[in-house]
Amino acid sequence: MTESSPLSERTARRVLVIHNPTAGWRRRRRFERILSALIAEGVDVDVRPTTKRGDAEAFARSADNTQHDVIAVAGGDGTINEVVNGLGDKKLPLAVIPLGTANVLAHEIGLGGSPREIAETIAHGHPRPISVGIVNGRRFVMMAGFGFDAHVVAEVRPAIKKLFGKLAYVLSTLRTLVCFKFPKYRVIVDGVTYDVASAVIANGHYYGGTFVCAREARLEDPTLHVVLFMKPGALRTLRYAIWLALGRLDRLPDVKIVPATDIIVERVDNEPVQGDGDILANLPARITLAPAGLALLMPN
Repeated sequence: MTESSPLSERTARRVLVIHNPTAGWRRRRRFERILSALIAEGVDVDVRPTTKRGDAEAFARSADNTQHDVIAVAGGDGTINEVVNGLGDKKLPLAVIPLGTANVLAHEIGLGGSPREIAETIAHGHPRPISVGIVNGRRFVMMAGFGFDAHVVAEVRPAIKKLFGKLAYVLSTLRTLVCFKFPKYRVIVDGVTYDVASAVIANGHYYGGTFVCAREARLEDPTLHVVLFMKPGALRTLRYAIWLALGRLDRLPDVKIVPATDIIVERVDNEPVQGDGDILANLPARITLAPAGLALLMPN
């Protein structure tokens, strides 16, 4: 989409806000301030709160451009993922209202946290095309992963996540370090075979907030970056996590980062595959770029 599109010419945008209500008065107050800022910008706001998993996807699937110009997702990366899967190949632009635990996509596009900046982006930002990954028919925006990474996500309980936020992932990581068996996975990356302990398939360069996982990956680039963790074991995995936190993961000799457009994971025991922080599929898996990408409103 370009600046001459009907969306950019409209003076008052009609925005469907798909809102995942979260516990805690701080997030509720923040959402209310963002709504007030949107109204002050002249935006026509239609808020639809979710009550259960799958609602956000259903709301996006039923949306069309005769009633709305933009879909804004008020929630975390998991809610965004639902909406992206509901949108499919629709041309409705997507906007982000970060209210989640990690808000990786918001960090990736440089969207600040102030209600005014978020409202201005939704009211006046221009949609830019980005690539979207797809694993076994399910789309993801930021990343997918299997092995240790996916098992950590699978072990996080929603109630614990609501109560502790990011700490829930730390607790799940420690628990998984003790229990995980560290099997080997065979991965075929654009025809080249690797035997690995774990992998993250990155569409953007951030992971888990603002940790740099794949330094060269960008949403606008029609290429996925496969981060291959070559060696198994609890101590090596802990070392990977430390170097990730230090922003130096790509300097480890037993981590390979390979650009790709077609990834096949040959394991048949139904192990989980995570996408954008939720379990999206099970192995074996084929991971590619979706035929059609997404129009994403970004800060000017």
